[in-house]
Amino acid sequence: MPERFSVLDAPNRTYLWTQVLVEELVRNGVDTFFVAPGSRSTPLTVAAARHPEARTVLHVDERGNAFAALGCGRATQTPAAWITTSGTAVANGLPAVVEASVDGVPVLLLTADRPPELRDTGANQTIDQVKIFGDYVRWQVDVPPPSDKMDPAYVLTTANQAVHRTTRPPAGPVHVNCMFRKPLEPVAAEESLSVSASVKAWAAGTDPYTQYPTPVSTPPGPEVQALAELLGGTEKGLVVAGRLDSAAAADATQRLASHLGWPLVPDVTSRLRRGGGQAGHVPYGDLVLTSEAFREAHAPEAVLQVGGRFASKRLRLFLRDCAPQTWAVVRPDPSRIDPDHRVTHHIEADVPAFADALIARLDDGGGATDWRRAWTTASDRAGAVVRTHAEDADALTEPLVATALTDALPPDHALVAASSMPVRDLNRHGAVEGTAGPTYANRGASGIDGTVATAAGVATGRDGPVTLLIGDLALWHDLNSLALLQGRPVVVVVVNNDGGGIFHFLPIREHDDFDPYFTTPHGRDFEDAAATFDLPYHRPESPTEFRAAYDRACQSGASAVIEVQTDRETNRKVHERLERGVAAEVESETGG
Repeated sequence: MPERFSVLDAPNRTYLWTQVLVEELVRNGVDTFFVAPGSRSTPLTVAAARHPEARTVLHVDERGNAFAALGCGRATQTPAAWITTSGTAVANGLPAVVEASVDGVPVLLLTADRPPELRDTGANQTIDQVKIFGDYVRWQVDVPPPSDKMDPAYVLTTANQAVHRTTRPPAGPVHVNCMFRKPLEPVAAEESLSVSASVKAWAAGTDPYTQYPTPVSTPPGPEVQALAELLGGTEKGLVVAGRLDSAAAADATQRLASHLGWPLVPDVTSRLRRGGGQAGHVPYGDLVLTSEAFREAHAPEAVLQVGGRFASKRLRLFLRDCAPQTWAVVRPDPSRIDPDHRVTHHIEADVPAFADALIARLDDGGGATDWRRAWTTASDRAGAVVRTHAEDADALTEPLVATALTDALPPDHALVAASSMPVRDLNRHGAVEGTAGPTYANRGASGIDGTVATAAGVATGRDGPVTLLIGDLALWHDLNSLALLQGRPVVVVVVNNDGGGIFHFLPIREHDDFDPYFTTPHGRDFEDAAATFDLPYHRPESPTEFRAAYDRACQSGASAVIEVQTDRETNRKVHERLERGVAAEVESETGG
């Protein structure tokens, strides 16, 4: 750290506390602060802005900034901090807090608050912020106003505990609510700023005040042995890879599937769907299951589900109806993923550690079996239908965009998939050949809110380029987060079908209330919105133009908006036609 910076050199006790807090967070790896403007949060903002090793991201919208912090945490598995002022500014963080909580993403919430004497008095911009996020946070603390009667060591141990609680399994958001009295500015005060010897010793070093090694969820030996006895010798098994947050977890899942000799159905967020040609992979598993004959002939006797949620509803319903004798979920989180109440084993453990423990107790399942070949052949046939559509179509369709975009995705780009149709299209129609960065999606609560901000946060955390595939309603919902793309290479591909295209796939489309309450047409495009935020804009009219526009945007190294206009009803028909084609191809192979 530069010699000019002394964390204990503060103009007043308020700044002594906030400087100590920010310094301790940085020492714990929390070095990115997403800041929304406000008065009561001035001490937090200035402390972050002045710290030589802290990176600050300023955005006017607290809601968007909270999602950006979420995206940064997704990309790095290290919490970013969200700084906001008091009042409804805090309440705007709730959607991102819910998503982070449900999907296990570390986020540190630093909110400013009024001191006790101003609470419940009608003081301006004062609400009850204590436990405002309820059970959605892993831990919360109401930090009193800085006082000479309390050792700043309290701030240090609080910061250490906060970071530990946001990163230890299950990871998630932590709320640190900080009360401040005026003056809020860094003005000199005639007061003693004496600190204890332990704080002085801490300030002279570079280590955190309290060390919290991150615990590793070790798989329980007897339970793993029992599971090995159930799975060993089972040929008709299936490995399902949900969201996996690390390459190590993805590699372990691949090793486990190979050792078992089972087909592996990878979700779009599993880090395993790309890289075509890997033995046993079934990347088009969702489409394969469009074939009733295949479903009836290939019910698994055992399922090993690794990681978080997966996007395919068709796969979930297939497994529900199969009701396999053994269905084990493995993830470093105690919360259940079992909406149909079919899971027989939940192993709360670190995925690589579990894989090693189970493999050590299993005989090698050997090479390909007829069972595994049936799944992989069906997936290959489904993929051929998808590729043929992408190659032969002379008009832009939503499945084609998913295929063409992922086919051209540069290796250094991460992909962010919006909820609703984009994540489903990428899971069904995304290209699988080649390599690319990981795919991220807010599939904890599966909302469409904050998606642009999430992509900006991913770009910040990775310090690298991102491609975002998003629908028109999700983009309208988060339009002002386009401001976050300045200086961050995020290529936004927006599919504009003038409303809620996903509702055309639901039974409500047969009812009189469908239009406009569910279609929600808006009749707008995004050219002027892109211009408002000084973003290059492209509106390709054909597949060839789309590929060229996407390549140019990626090569520019800057952010851009590419708008693809489609028709909702046509989109439904294209999906149905592709699914019929896949079912016919799969059944021709299986004799169905």
